[in-house]
Amino acid sequence: MAENTSPGAPIADQEEVKVQAGRARALAAADLPDKVHTWPYLVRAEFIAGCVLLLVLLVWSITVDAPMEEPANPTKTPNPSKAPWYFLGLQEMLVYFDPWIAGVVLPSLIIVGLMVIPYIDINPKGNGYYTWKERKFAISTFCFGFLVLWVGMITIGVFFRGPGWNLFMPWDYWDPHKVVPLTNVDLPYFLGIRSEMLAMLFGLVCVGGWLVGIPGAVYQWKKNSPIIRELGFVRYGIVATLFMIMSGVVVKMFLRHLFNIKYILVIPNILNV
Repeated sequence: MAENTSPGAPIADQEEVKVQAGRARALAAADLPDKVHTWPYLVRAEFIAGCVLLLVLLVWSITVDAPMEEPANPTKTPNPSKAPWYFLGLQEMLVYFDPWIAGVVLPSLIIVGLMVIPYIDINPKGNGYYTWKERKFAISTFCFGFLVLWVGMITIGVFFRGPGWNLFMPWDYWDPHKVVPLTNVDLPYFLGIRSEMLAMLFGLVCVGGWLVGIPGAVYQWKKNSPIIRELGFVRYGIVATLFMIMSGVVVKMFLRHLFNIKYILVIPNILNV
């Protein structure tokens, strides 16, 4: 809105015109809606996006044939026998953990971790405010857990696991007769510990140090920082435990691929980690 002031007008009149113009701007801003209705603004955008996605899937299904195989034969098991793609992450974790850990404990911890997010969130901006500047740790942790771990293991299972569940590069021929000699050993045995009791104690120290020792040392080091004080001891313990378990999956994967380490902690007939 232009201010109609002439150079020769008195200063008081010019100030009055400026005040009135400011009030007009404030009233115009007050008339703007504070909220936008879901219909038609959001629904219209979602409908258009859905139509575009449906068109892409339709063209894709017409131009690209589905990788159908021969009819199922109960007397012939395919090699490799793979789960549906959305379960391949769990099947890949069976390489690194016992079935009850890979199929029950770790998926349950994913659900529990998602459930506790509202209770450990200390951002004062409230729900629904997710920006990189305000939530660097939360967004980076989610991207690491979802993209690097979950999507990454699904990608490995789809494109890199061939016959015998061996690792193949995309340019390699999937030889069904390929035999890979692997000598998987436990970490204590790899380090020269032959006593069963000493191996169990060593494993307990490693696992306990990873889950409790490192977070405890960080807490003692940074306990006076604003973030740690705002989190508090209990919430920090929950966040640190879940984060260390998630990171431990990556560590276990590296140990298996680089050194053929099968387990770190072995408690016979009770627990293998």
